[in-house]
Amino acid sequence: VALAEEGGASTMVFDEIDRGVGGAVASAIGERLARLARSTQLLVVTHSPQVAARGAKHLLIAKSNDGVVTRTGVRALSEAERREEIARMLSGASITDEARAQAKRLLETA
Repeated sequence: VALAEEGGASTMVFDEIDRGVGGAVASAIGERLARLARSTQLLVVTHSPQVAARGAKHLLIAKSNDGVVTRTGVRALSEAERREEIARMLSGASITDEARAQAKRLLETA
């Protein structure tokens, strides 16, 4: 992070920097990453909806396995897909209306 502030890093990668935290702490991490992203390109891998909502773009990374080969795919999400993915991050496989409403609020306040 110090390198980025001095102009020495053009891209930084954070892999689960928010692991083991949630709620207000995850929101604070997301806020600080968003601030850092104003001057440096960031790639952030997260399972936190609070952090994901702060990103300028949302890429979904998914693994699939056919029993022989494991594949990893990456695709950019539309705004509607992003809202749905953040809702899934909040509630798990069964997405609730409450999770959708919370995802909308997270994106609106990011």
